[in-house]
Amino acid sequence: MSKIFEYNISTRSATELVNVDHLVKKAIDDSGVQNGLCHVFVPHTTAAVTINENADPSVISDLLAQVNKVIPFEDNYRHREGNSAAHIKSTLVGCSLSLLVEAGKPKLGTWQSVFFCEFDGPRNRRLWVKVI
Repeated sequence: MSKIFEYNISTRSATELVNVDHLVKKAIDDSGVQNGLCHVFVPHTTAAVTINENADPSVISDLLAQVNKVIPFEDNYRHREGNSAAHIKSTLVGCSLSLLVEAGKPKLGTWQSVFFCEFDGPRNRRLWVKVI
C-alpha cells in the first residue's frame, strides 16, 4: 500500500512558479520505490502543477507574463470572489501530472523541473505526491 505524501508550500506573489523538484525527490526517496510512477496533485482550484525549463529563469517570467496577458486579472468576470482568472489558469495548466521513476529518481529531461503554479496568491498551499 503506497502512501500519499503531503507538503506545504507558501507562495509570496499573486502568480508565481515554485520549483518543487526537492519535494518530488523526497517523496520518491521516502516511498522506497525504485521503478514506477510518481503522481503529483494540487488540491486547489486556483493553483496548478507543470513541468518546464529550469535552466533559464527568464522562461518562468516569460511564461507568467504571457499567461497573465492572455488571462488578465480583471476582465468583467462574474465570479463574485474576484479570482476567476486564477480558476481559468488552473484549468488550462492542470492540477496533476505523472512522472516516470527510474532507479529511485524522477525521469525528467535535461532542462526540466516540476513547478507548483500559484495563480491566486500569496497563500499557504498543499501538494500531494503518491509514488507507486
